[in-house]
Amino acid sequence: MSTGSAGHVARSMVRPHSETSIRTPLRTFLHTADGVSIDSVYDPGNVVYDASTSSSGGLVFVIAHGFTGDVDRPHVRRVAKAFARYGAVVTFSFRGHGASGGRSTVGDREVLDLAAAVEWARSLGHPRVATVGFSMGGSVALRHAALYGENPPEGERVRGGVGMQGGEEMQGGERTHQGRAEAATDAVVSVSAPARWYYRGTAPMRRLHWLVTRPEGRMVGRYGFRTRIHHRDWNPVPVSPVEAVPRIAPIPLLIVHGDLDGYFPLDHPRMLASAAGDHAELWLEPGMGHAEHAASDGLLARIGDWAVGRAG
Repeated sequence: MSTGSAGHVARSMVRPHSETSIRTPLRTFLHTADGVSIDSVYDPGNVVYDASTSSSGGLVFVIAHGFTGDVDRPHVRRVAKAFARYGAVVTFSFRGHGASGGRSTVGDREVLDLAAAVEWARSLGHPRVATVGFSMGGSVALRHAALYGENPPEGERVRGGVGMQGGEEMQGGERTHQGRAEAATDAVVSVSAPARWYYRGTAPMRRLHWLVTRPEGRMVGRYGFRTRIHHRDWNPVPVSPVEAVPRIAPIPLLIVHGDLDGYFPLDHPRMLASAAGDHAELWLEPGMGHAEHAASDGLLARIGDWAVGRAG
């Protein structure tokens, strides 16, 4: 278990020199600040990196998948392939998903997983990072940008010495995020994210709450979706995405949502955009459903162009 401050990551055994261009894919397990192993993949992409310039070659996309996804899912690989045209790509499986350790907290401690992936991406020599999150991963990306930015929300705390690993909880003290630069992002994209917690206004979200809150639902998650879900309620309840977005500035923010999203209706992205004020861009996509599966190649290309323009 890490004894560092919140957001610290014990990096992988793969330790290339930061000034050296990495041109081959890497796969390893990272370790988060609370001691969870995270299955992670680095793809150098199709852009040649020149450390002496600020071109898009120095940009890396860190992709945060949706609930029940993982790094090997075809829809996650498709997204990674699309962004590899614009820069390097880091994908990973959130805790409790796929081969990663621990159990899912459905968007709470997953901020530490994203922070570990961002820090790893920077350790590979990339000066600019764009985080792109889908659904649950979108909410994580929003909270991560705020918590590791210049103006972290007051009252948001992580249990820096508590880890969910091997089915046991290891107790420790509480620490507040301090906005570590090496784990921060330079641009953030949220796709199909909720604005607020505990939303049950659609049938898919009612099914998801059954999956998360009921023992039989968690069994379905484990054996049907390769997702191990923690049985404990949030304590304390984390700052919601809509509470976090005002703190993201000056980091560039893009909010993307489909007008046919079956999980979260349009009041969610509109709440996020309203809370962010003039700082955020809002794209409401006609005919689009939910998250990675619904994101067309054309939309992914536009997101890639946006990230290069804002962070590259």
